[in-house]
Amino acid sequence: MSDSIIDTLHEADVALSVEAGQFRDHAAVEAAGFLSEIADQPPAFTLAAVATVAGLVSGRSRLAEGGLRALASLWVATQIKSRIKSAVVRTRPYKLLEEGHYETGVNGPDEPDYNSFPSGHTADAVAAARAIGRVAPDAGGPMLAAAGIVGLVQVPRAKHHLADVVAGAVVGLVAEAAVSALFDAARIRPRLRAGLRDRRG
Repeated sequence: MSDSIIDTLHEADVALSVEAGQFRDHAAVEAAGFLSEIADQPPAFTLAAVATVAGLVSGRSRLAEGGLRALASLWVATQIKSRIKSAVVRTRPYKLLEEGHYETGVNGPDEPDYNSFPSGHTADAVAAARAIGRVAPDAGGPMLAAAGIVGLVQVPRAKHHLADVVAGAVVGLVAEAAVSALFDAARIRPRLRAGLRDRRG
């Protein structure tokens, strides 16, 4: 891909952020944005931990496994996106809209206003959705759709550019795939089921 195409895509991405950001104070965007905060780290980790504990206490292995998978996937996604954010500088759309300031590059300010890339909300939402889908396949599609909404609403909220959302989704997919491979290799599912069955018996 030539530099000119990359530049064109970058400019289009920023222009989309400016246009979409005009709706950041709309009631529907604010409501959707509020709901999307479930994918922020504290609530996402809390929900996954609650599911894990509830599954272990109640002896429901699928619930416990889903919680464990989500916890591990969220942790890996957080590690990946945090390292990228610390290295990549990209001004958040709200700063561009409010101050007319935009910059991108590497090894610049490691501050929230310049940590737009990638979207952590999207990474967490996709990682958790895929993790849940491993133990509840019927819920996989709806969960991924919900994760997509969580990611896309960040653009009109002026929290992230569309490319940040796409990158966040990739981070979430990679993180969950790595965790899934590890769980399968360690035979977590049969071990967990056997352990809960022995405890009940």
